Amino acid sequence: MTDNDKQRIAYLRQLGIEELVHTGSKSYLGHLVAVGRDLERWGCGKAVSLAGLFHSIYGTERFRRFQLPLEKRAEVRELIGERAEQLAYWNCAMDRSSFDRAVEQRTGPYHITDRIAGAPVELTERDLLDLCRVHLCDWLEQVVRAKQWEYRRAAYRAMAERLGGAAMENYEQVFALEAANS
Repeated sequence: MTDNDKQRIAYLRQLGIEELVHTGSKSYLGHLVAVGRDLERWGCGKAVSLAGLFHSIYGTERFRRFQLPLEKRAEVRELIGERAEQLAYWNCAMDRSSFDRAVEQRTGPYHITDRIAGAPVELTERDLLDLCRVHLCDWLEQVVRAKQWEYRRAAYRAMAERLGGAAMENYEQVFALEAANS
């Protein structure tokens, strides 16, 4: 772990999220760290891995137990970089049904709805794929504990298929555990 990584973890700790339970008995901080590390294992670049570490920092459509105020976006951007913060924000702000439709598209431009701003967002192919990586990895890290196997299952499968490689392998490994953990 680099000094910058320690600084990022310290930032998250000072927000008090280490005490917050996320899924099952895992802390919110533990979940964030696991998603960032899993993305590294998938071979993602630093920006995508850092987006994973901060993937729900502003709250999401489903997870609202912690929401860093949007006024802090510049602070987060300074800490993790512009690309990582943008991906984390989109993951937090996106209307998931609009994202699912974008994943199903064969070609771009891709559009999602920013549910916070109430505005459309146009994504490039790279944006869409990186957002798929962050979003899918987040779910795969927690679905076994959440035991909500059918939640958006087709959408997550579509993301895994679109990404292939490590993402598809991880999807298959995690969902192979369904029978034993239901």
